[in-house]
Amino acid sequence: MSTPLQITFLGTGTSSGVPMIACPCEVCTSPDKKDKRLRSSILVQSTTTTVVVDAGPDFRYQMLRAGVKKLDAIVFTHPHKDHVAGLDDVRAFNFFSQKPMPVFANEMTQEVLIREFPYAFADTKYPGVPEIQLNTINDESFTVGDIHIQPFWVWHLKMPVLGFKFGRFTYITDANRIDAAEREKIKDSTIIVVNALRKEKHISHFTLDEATTLVQQLNIPTAYYTHISHQLGRHQIIQDNLPQGIHLAYDGLIITI
Repeated sequence: MSTPLQITFLGTGTSSGVPMIACPCEVCTSPDKKDKRLRSSILVQSTTTTVVVDAGPDFRYQMLRAGVKKLDAIVFTHPHKDHVAGLDDVRAFNFFSQKPMPVFANEMTQEVLIREFPYAFADTKYPGVPEIQLNTINDESFTVGDIHIQPFWVWHLKMPVLGFKFGRFTYITDANRIDAAEREKIKDSTIIVVNALRKEKHISHFTLDEATTLVQQLNIPTAYYTHISHQLGRHQIIQDNLPQGIHLAYDGLIITI
C-alpha cells in the first residue's frame, strides 16, 4: 500500500516566470492570482518526509510561502538555471538541522551544480556555505524517508531530463518527447503533471495541444499542466476550454494522492 502524499505546486511558470519583467501583455498585467507564476517546482509531503523537486531562482520565497520548516531532500530533473539556481538557500535548512542536505541528481546535473556552486563542494570551505550530500540517480527507483520515487526519462529537445513517479502520480517538466518504453512506465498513473508552455510550436517544450494529446494517448484520467508561459493566455480563459479531467495548475494548488 502506497504512502498518502500531499503535492503542493510551489511554482508553475516557465524560465522567465509570470509576469515577465517589463511585459505589458494581458497575462502579465492580470489581477488574477492564478496568473502569477514562479518557476516550476513541487513539494511532496508524507506525514514524516518532505521532498522538493527542483530548486530554481524562487526557491527561498517558495519555501517561505509554503511554510516549509523541514526539508529531507531536493530532487532535480535537469540542470537548467530555472531549476537549479536556488540551491544556495539550503544553507538555512543546514543551520537548523545541523546536517547536509541530501540532493538527488543525475551526473549531468551534478556537474552543473558543482560548476555553479563551487564553494559548496570545495575541499576547504568557509563558514556558512551550503552543506550538500550528492546522490547519483538515473532511472532506478530510490526512497527518501517513506517516499518512494521512480525516475524515468523524457526528452527536452536533445537533453535527457528526469521525470518522477510517486506511486500513481507522475511529474514531468521540460519535455517535448517521451519514448515508447518510458510511456509504458507511467501509463498506469491516475494523475499526471506535464509541461504545456504555450499554444505555438516550441523547439523543446510540449505545446498546449501536444500536452493534451499525450494525456489522451496515455489515457490518464486527471492531468495538470505546468511550466506555463505568459504566451499561453489568461488562466481562467484557458481552463474554461480544456477537456474534462485536464486542468491548469497554479501556484499554491494542493492535491492529495
